[in-house]
Amino acid sequence: MKVQVLVAAMNKNPVELAEKMNLSSDAIIINQCSSIPATGFEVFSHKNREIKCYHFQEKGVGLSRNNAFMRADRDICLFSDEDIVYEDDYEKKIIEEFEKNPKAHMIVFQIDVEKERRTYEITKRKRLHFYNAGRYGAVSFAIRTDFLKKSGVSFSLLFGGGAKYSNGEDSLFIKEFMEKGYRVYTAPVTIGREVAGESSWFSGYHDKFFVDRGVLYHSLYGYGAKLMALRFLIAHRDKMCVNHTVLQAYHLMCQGIKIGKE
Repeated sequence: MKVQVLVAAMNKNPVELAEKMNLSSDAIIINQCSSIPATGFEVFSHKNREIKCYHFQEKGVGLSRNNAFMRADRDICLFSDEDIVYEDDYEKKIIEEFEKNPKAHMIVFQIDVEKERRTYEITKRKRLHFYNAGRYGAVSFAIRTDFLKKSGVSFSLLFGGGAKYSNGEDSLFIKEFMEKGYRVYTAPVTIGREVAGESSWFSGYHDKFFVDRGVLYHSLYGYGAKLMALRFLIAHRDKMCVNHTVLQAYHLMCQGIKIGKE
């Protein structure tokens, strides 16, 4: 069994990036470039493992992830970003978890993140369902490649860094994957850490943040979107409602929900 890391990057030197991320498994890097040439391909060896890099002159993290997994050809694919640094034994840890849980089609792993940016912390092994899966980021997703390709699920091109709406492509992805009947579990196993830097989508809790979140909630929860929006704002009011009241933020999310319906 082999793991293949699928990296979404922008304007990076792939050899330097592989070293920085401490890649010690096979990998595919999708490098979105703003410079000429618009496209390109290279293969190189890093720590005796094969790294493929595709250079595309395009924009959008969902597009990068889709371009990567359609080319994946190892047993397990692990989604990643350029700001992740892996533990030396991450491949071994991932393989062991899938061997322990043959029922799992996908396992969500722990990636260490600075406290103020953290959206989850995995403390036990459990099966995920639609109501408790929305907090996990794609960089924690490890999936059996054959089942991912059979599922027909892909990342939305409307949500995420470089897209029209700022984030949520990972929540939509895991929701759709589970709706197809595939089993998703968590593992309290740390495989890497995020190196804090400038976010490609987050620039503060402003009007657009709440409107975009409303559009996402319509896609995630349908008729229950307004109730889930209110629940979300009450739960995070101390952090998110500094420049807006809860009611103001709720009205903005409702605007987004209406846009989503349209």
